[in-house]
Amino acid sequence: MRDEMLEKVQTDKAPKPVGPYSQGIVARKILCSEGKECSILFISGMIPVDPETGKPVEGGVEEQARRCLLNIKAVVEAAGGRLEDIAKVTVFLSDISNFDSFNKVYSEFFKDHKPARSVIGAKPPRGYEVEVEAIAVIYK
Repeated sequence: MRDEMLEKVQTDKAPKPVGPYSQGIVARKILCSEGKECSILFISGMIPVDPETGKPVEGGVEEQARRCLLNIKAVVEAAGGRLEDIAKVTVFLSDISNFDSFNKVYSEFFKDHKPARSVIGAKPPRGYEVEVEAIAVIYK
């Protein structure tokens, strides 16, 4: 039963995992509001790597944030959702003073839709300035 409910999400439009994890995991067949089924998507931390080249993007926090969010978008779409389905975002910034620069790019992706969000000063892996993870609720 658990194998039917938990499904790995994999897309070539986001970087391949660099360790023993999935780009995302979808918990399917969850009974949500009004008797409708939905899925909950847990998206792993996305780093600023271009999936086409496998290399980190050039530039600073804004370029890195944009790539991370494009990678998040690719995973949510691969699971059958859209950015508006994202309910929670967690952001890891190597330097919290980049908060405003990150927000500038973030607002390009999340205009009127405002998911819950946490921004944490932390050291993303491999010297990146930004890492972003998300949770989405996808109604079918």
